Amino acid sequence: MTTVLDHLLVDGRPLAGAGDERITLVNPATEEVIGSVPVATAADVDAAVRSASATFRADRWRKLGPVDRAALLRRLAEIIESRAGELAALITRQNGMPVKMTRWGNAYGAAAAYRYYADLVDGTSEEDSRPGQAAHAVVRREPVGVVGIIAPWNGPQILVAWKLAPALAAGCTAVLKPAPETSLDAHWLAEAMLEAGFPPGVLNVVTGGRDTGMALVEHPLVSKVAFTGSSAAGREIAAACGSALKPVTLELGGKSAAILLEDADLDAFTGQVTRLCAPNSGQVCYSCTRILAPESRYDSVVDAVVGGMRSARMGDPSDRNTDFGPLVSARQRDRVEKYVEIGNREGAEIVLGGARPSAPSRGFYYAPTVFRGVHNRMKIAQEEIFGPVLVVIPYRDEDEAVEIANDSEYGLGGSVFTADPERGMRVARRVETGTIGINGYDLSMEAPFGGRKASGLGRELGPEGLAAYYTLKSIYNAPVAS
Repeated sequence: MTTVLDHLLVDGRPLAGAGDERITLVNPATEEVIGSVPVATAADVDAAVRSASATFRADRWRKLGPVDRAALLRRLAEIIESRAGELAALITRQNGMPVKMTRWGNAYGAAAAYRYYADLVDGTSEEDSRPGQAAHAVVRREPVGVVGIIAPWNGPQILVAWKLAPALAAGCTAVLKPAPETSLDAHWLAEAMLEAGFPPGVLNVVTGGRDTGMALVEHPLVSKVAFTGSSAAGREIAAACGSALKPVTLELGGKSAAILLEDADLDAFTGQVTRLCAPNSGQVCYSCTRILAPESRYDSVVDAVVGGMRSARMGDPSDRNTDFGPLVSARQRDRVEKYVEIGNREGAEIVLGGARPSAPSRGFYYAPTVFRGVHNRMKIAQEEIFGPVLVVIPYRDEDEAVEIANDSEYGLGGSVFTADPERGMRVARRVETGTIGINGYDLSMEAPFGGRKASGLGRELGPEGLAAYYTLKSIYNAPVAS
């Protein structure tokens, strides 16, 4: 089935784009064209932002309090859950993510985010009273305004939800620019929001590439930007927001480390390799693609990594038994191949994979790949590959393991494997990263997620994720003299 969209979604209605350029969408598992969408021009972005701005100021939206907004968010979550199979299939056709992961993350995970922020904001006061010696203060939380959301292709619904849910809970409106590869499900979401009862103009959708995204970032009526994507693009967006003194949340790349201490249970680790180190064929920002192994157990750790990667099923991403689907595009597969070539030239040894698989015969697949004999200054250990490529790096002692883990421009995720949880906690505290797990890695909706260094600015999830969409006003009331 081919879906050809001739419009953007602005103010709850189709809007014919002002330009002629289009984006062709390709199923990465079959290489078949599945649709096309228009590229929004600067004029289209302007129309979308003005719609969001007018809605933000309109009584129909502004008069809705936290309880009312929470009810709308819960209704949206119900719609997503009731149509999870439909949404998951659509996303899998666009980006090749295994459907079992799509359902868990981009359908039920997204619904959980909308429900979490509904619960968080429901019944809360928008003002706090703070008595003081000089004056009584009322601290008022007000929505920041129009939010520009730029989302990636690897988590097109859950990573939108992490931004849109707190924005809506706070009372903001938004313009969403999805990744070109996953443009169709953004329209699906906008229509679901209308069905849930959100006023037209609360969410507007503009499709396109870099120029469309920058037009959104630089628009003067956009009060805040939330972006997930590459560190290179994040730097450009941060510079534009800095020039305009505009708040921005950036969730960027990663090169996270899994530190296996000498007492780590390798059988337990082997069972987690695919999910921890190469989820979605390695196309997840927090993947622990660097495995740090003690010299005394190096060969055993390499065997464990190889065993974990070899056990993963590669194939049709619409099959619920598939662990590894294709990479998102031919361009991404070419990028992974180049890094494997670089690893060879740097002197690392391929002990698994290192090539396109013989089957499936079509699609942008790349075999799960493991390098041994890697030191941390190699490019394959320093640069984000975003594919099913893992490197195993030896270390002498705990201090060197921490030093290697921190010797990276990134700081997003990570994990420590040990039989001693207290020791694991001590090591985890020393790693320069925004998030880290002990004997695994699982995100919690209640805790902030984000990175350090080139992995980003700000935090999503938890109460911290909601705070980013408020602006604060202190109202002072001086005591009346008696």
